Amino acid sequence: MFPLVLGPHNVPAVTDAAQAAEDIPMAVFSAITHGNDQDIAAILEALAVALRTTDADAAAVFAEFTEAGLGDTPARKIWRDLMSTSLSHLHGIVAESFRKEGREEGREEGVARERALSVLRVLDHRGVAVDEAVRERIGSCRDLRALDVWVDRAFTVKTTDEPFA
Repeated sequence: MFPLVLGPHNVPAVTDAAQAAEDIPMAVFSAITHGNDQDIAAILEALAVALRTTDADAAAVFAEFTEAGLGDTPARKIWRDLMSTSLSHLHGIVAESFRKEGREEGREEGVARERALSVLRVLDHRGVAVDEAVRERIGSCRDLRALDVWVDRAFTVKTTDEPFA
């Protein structure tokens, strides 16, 4: 007797929405199993479409299970983005959780953007030359702690290398 081992090598990648709708649990399992595959976006899109064919309570459970199964992977972000556009079908606690987390992520993104702009404004106001690479580095940073340090340092630095030291 041999144990049955399931993985990407023997679990089909369900990329067809109609096929996913026929067996939603299998489509969920496919998404979780292939979470690191290059075709994960197609698998998740098929699952998202399939979830619209079932009742909202079941869809919410499958959506939550999928997110948990994807763990801390880039696929999870793809899934959250898909679910944020599909919430009209979902309702209840899971849908509210997606909405709330999306609002919190949006708020944090806005705070980071404002702090990055503050760093740039202080540097500009002080006449410190800021090249495009540094401007991009500051503008794309979402680490609030780093941005706080950079804001404080922007008041005293003489060059743009200094805030990042």
